[in-house]
Amino acid sequence: MADLNDPNAGNRVHASGTEARAGATPKMTRYILGASLALIIVLFAILLLI
Repeated sequence: MADLNDPNAGNRVHASGTEARAGATPKMTRYILGASLALIIVLFAILLLI
């Protein structure tokens, strides 16, 4: 149901999630995030022991 008080009611664009995203995420991202997290944990552990 359209809102009669909405000035943008006729200007809306309907796109699927893939179309709206319009980008690609390489699968390598999860490995980089995991390696970074592991490195930070190791560095904090070293700092804790010093």
